[in-house]
Amino acid sequence: MLRDYNLGEVNEKLVGKKIRLCGWVDVIREHGKVIFLNLRDRYGKIQSVIVKSNDDFDKAKRLTRESCVLVEGEVNKRPKGTENKDMESGKVELFINKLDVLSECKPLPFEINEDIENEDLRLKYRFLDLRSSRMQKNLILRSDTLRAVRDFFHDEKFVEVETPILAKSTPEGARDYIVPSRNFKGKFYALPQSPQLFKQLSQVAGLDRYVQIARCFRDEDLRSDRQPEFTQVDVEMSFIEQDDIIEVIEKMLAYVFKKALNVEIKTPFKRISYDEAMKEYGNDAPDLRKDKTNKNEFAFCWVVDFPLFEYSKEDKRHKSVHHPFTMPKVGKNKLDFNDKSKSVAYDVVLNGVEIGGGSVRIHDSEIQEKIFDILKISKREARDKFGFLLDALSFGAPPHGGIALGFDRLIQIMAGEDSIREVIAYPKNKEARDVMLDAPSEVDGKQLKEVGVGVEKKKGGKKK
Repeated sequence: MLRDYNLGEVNEKLVGKKIRLCGWVDVIREHGKVIFLNLRDRYGKIQSVIVKSNDDFDKAKRLTRESCVLVEGEVNKRPKGTENKDMESGKVELFINKLDVLSECKPLPFEINEDIENEDLRLKYRFLDLRSSRMQKNLILRSDTLRAVRDFFHDEKFVEVETPILAKSTPEGARDYIVPSRNFKGKFYALPQSPQLFKQLSQVAGLDRYVQIARCFRDEDLRSDRQPEFTQVDVEMSFIEQDDIIEVIEKMLAYVFKKALNVEIKTPFKRISYDEAMKEYGNDAPDLRKDKTNKNEFAFCWVVDFPLFEYSKEDKRHKSVHHPFTMPKVGKNKLDFNDKSKSVAYDVVLNGVEIGGGSVRIHDSEIQEKIFDILKISKREARDKFGFLLDALSFGAPPHGGIALGFDRLIQIMAGEDSIREVIAYPKNKEARDVMLDAPSEVDGKQLKEVGVGVEKKKGGKKK
């Protein structure tokens, strides 16, 4: 290792010890024959001192802020009255014997740790933006929360299953991102909008407690605070009813908030029917905080009993409110439902934001067939889109259900941020572009030819 300690480990216990430290130059203060260098890493900061008699003094004079350096020296107590209470290492400083510049920093496009209004500039130089204490705090919170999620489900005997990224296009919700196949010209994979079908198949396979931290992709119309790729906590369970799913998720969220934020979450959460939410609050994601502006107050609730279908005037047919595999609330017999029926579906809401949604699934082929009839999905269309699932359900499928939680949105609320982009390391901008990589971008004509894809041109010769 080039360093003996990270900067967060330097304290009074090391006084008198000669050590090596690495970090970025946060502040430079020159006072004649003495230069003070404040170094920073993700663990903390420390003041270091170099004097003119040191052979590396001129090197220190030429240093630029945000350069990456290695310093060797002795840890000393700061002179009385010069301690810095704002720094964990504020009672000590490093007297530099040797200074090595590992990498010099050229002029910065913006100041680290200052509010920058130009978000695209921040995203273009995201590797610099991530040096800020705000972004590092957010990403560490994200990491700690992710670990807590995994630990919880592991302790609850869930199996983490990785499902394919290259899958089949089943456009029932948002548009798919499609991937052309080089080996099968004219055919395409699709990036998953969710692992919905795979997690149901995992239940048929007997993995009765499935979980996945899943990457998902949706080619949606531009919205200022949505991302085309996102992370969700995907859960599916067998031999359960709605209350079982709700109980596990409440338990998980309480565990995660305690571990990551040291915040106690009271359970059970309040339950509100969809009709009640629309009547009382005017929306299906009510904010139950006493103080709507308090970002440190966390108010959870469940919204249940959603409509099974909604009518699309544009398509002149019914569509599933959640997805076509959602179990309907039935009457005396299993086929006693219609296009006005409710579903066994549920959303979990935090501070007026839906952070997750799920349902009990259909495992009965007769119920599924009637759902397809109401949706005007023909048997041939159902077979083409979902044949593998319909086949699997005919091989002794257990009653099952699940939920998916939007992990990015959850972290945004936990961090008290206004934008989801503040809790994602490398997000797309408001126009769904990656301004750092300049993506999407054109590709070489040879690559297009290999996959059998052509690009139409607009009038005037521009590509369409």
